[in-house]
Amino acid sequence: MRQILPTVLQVLLSVVLLDAALAILSPLIGLQLARRGVAPEIIGLISSAYYVGFLAGTLTCHKIIDRVGHIRAFGVFAVVAANATLLHILFDDAYFWIGLRVVVGYGVAGLIVIIESWLNDKASTENRGRVFALYMALTWAASGLGPLALNIEDPSGQILFVIITMLIGFSLIPMALTRIRNPEIAHREHFGIRRLYRISPTATVVSFASGLVPTAIYALLPLYTEQNGYSTAELSIVFSVAVIAGLVMQFPIGHLADHLGRRPLMFASAASAGVTSVALVFLGGTGFWWLLVLYFVLEGLMAPLYALAVGQASDYVEKKDFVATSAGLLFAWGLGASLGPAVAGVAVRPFGTEGLFMFAAVSLGLIALFVAYRMMRRQAKSIPEQGNYVAVPQTAATWGAPELDPRGEPDSADLPRIPKTADIA
Repeated sequence: MRQILPTVLQVLLSVVLLDAALAILSPLIGLQLARRGVAPEIIGLISSAYYVGFLAGTLTCHKIIDRVGHIRAFGVFAVVAANATLLHILFDDAYFWIGLRVVVGYGVAGLIVIIESWLNDKASTENRGRVFALYMALTWAASGLGPLALNIEDPSGQILFVIITMLIGFSLIPMALTRIRNPEIAHREHFGIRRLYRISPTATVVSFASGLVPTAIYALLPLYTEQNGYSTAELSIVFSVAVIAGLVMQFPIGHLADHLGRRPLMFASAASAGVTSVALVFLGGTGFWWLLVLYFVLEGLMAPLYALAVGQASDYVEKKDFVATSAGLLFAWGLGASLGPAVAGVAVRPFGTEGLFMFAAVSLGLIALFVAYRMMRRQAKSIPEQGNYVAVPQTAATWGAPELDPRGEPDSADLPRIPKTADIA
């Protein structure tokens, strides 16, 4: 690590700054819209727009990177994301914010692709697992601390947008000052959704669901807390504690999965999370401690679902196909994330803010039933035949860095490249 750290330190600093900015931006937008009385379906649509832009970016941003190089492209994407963030101050129209969120998502996608390709290029076979772990740890830390910035006094509603813009801008500085050569990007093979489903229906559906439900809750939780009388400070604590829950629960669930199997843990996690969502419907609005504890449990149960899905699929592919499989599962996650907030926003309209957790309960219940169905249809591999669990954050703040995942087959020519549109079928 002493040899590799100098070559990736500047990139990791950019990661911290970028993830901290994103961790503030999403709840801030939800909170601003809730205070303006914007309809829940519009709030959900604005949140979904970010993931639509992110997916579009992952499919096309490599063309810009190929044309001008990594450092210049990083500057382009950082400026695009920063300017779109700043424009939230100038335009109050909620529908215009849909377009701004698409642009921010596209810019962030370009930044993540560059960051992860850089890390993979500098990591070696011997240390890429440690680089992956460090990258994931910094992502979790920045995502957990970022929401606490909501406590900054901001009567005008503009200061935090300026801070976020500055953080995105500052993320450009370490990359611009580096003297390390640009990494070269090769094409990332990508399994389409149909092929993934044939390999592992459970992994594909659970990946989709792990994008569908958590992003919906994350998008509309500010509306929920605003309408139930919770303060901004309480909202920031809930968001930060939720990230901690996701990190803490990865380890016991991962340990159990390595000894009991993936699908039993998927079923138990989804079913328990569904029951917790039902409890939130009735108790979440009755007091802050009920909300904090139950949401901690809910996030802790949902967070490992994506990593379990990746592990499930990896048990049925060769190591050389792991990156393509993981990239396909990330795309399934992105599709779920693009739909979740918009669908949940519609559910909130007739049922009130409790409809958010009704949506979560129904979705998680259906996932648990699907996993149970698949457990009856196909016998699982024995525990010795299964690979080890690896904790992966289920967030678009990081695209997952499948090339750095220690379960894959290291290949210096196999660097992060998002698939062509034709490969998505």
